[in-house]
Amino acid sequence: MSTFAKLGHCVYVLFSEADGKLYIGYSSNLKQRLTDRFNGRNQATAPRRPLRLIYCEYHASTTDAHRRERYFKTTAGKKALGLMLRDALANLRG
Repeated sequence: MSTFAKLGHCVYVLFSEADGKLYIGYSSNLKQRLTDRFNGRNQATAPRRPLRLIYCEYHASTTDAHRRERYFKTTAGKKALGLMLRDALANLRG
């Protein structure tokens, strides 16, 4: 058995250049999910394009990744993201 767990579950944060807001999501296939989002194949993000990936973190467990996604969507989680990404957000928002 390998010492390292497969980190196949990603929580990601997109920045909308259209409205300056964040979109938080989860995927077990980040490349495909981003392709769909960037090409407007999702109703939630299509009108908010263009989008930029500004953060992602990987988890070994689906449950852990979903828990983290839910946290980032809370007031405390949004505040934490704002603190963690303050320089990136300042640059993106001008």
